[in-house]
Amino acid sequence: MVITRWNPFREVASFNSLFRDFTESESALATASFIPAVDIYEDDKKVVLKLEVPGIEEKDLDVSVENHTLTVKGERKFTAEEKQDNFHRIERRYGSFYRAFTLPNTVDTESVSANYNAGILKLELTKKPEAQPRQIKVNAGNKLAA
Repeated sequence: MVITRWNPFREVASFNSLFRDFTESESALATASFIPAVDIYEDDKKVVLKLEVPGIEEKDLDVSVENHTLTVKGERKFTAEEKQDNFHRIERRYGSFYRAFTLPNTVDTESVSANYNAGILKLELTKKPEAQPRQIKVNAGNKLAA
């Protein structure tokens, strides 16, 4: 008999492994100036990613999906007017960023929407119909179909 210890975070860990993040790779870090924070959550019909990318214009964001990998790239530019000011401190990061996530097979990669509002890039990935839960009707009694 084998006793297995129950781990309440096992499901969370398996969910995170589906969205393995490639930002730790050496090539991505070598080219990226900063790494924006991301929240990932899901419901019955979709998976949602929210990236914090304030100060970046829509035209400087690039979102793509290829071979079940979601890639988000962008750049926060240091404007000419800001270069002429006498800064006492610069804490915000400027330059390019890169994030890549491996998507689970339950996601329909043809149905991805992106919305940028108030510095948050929200990506919604619809789940495939077969991956969505469905209700099964239970018949009462012993009525059999003829």
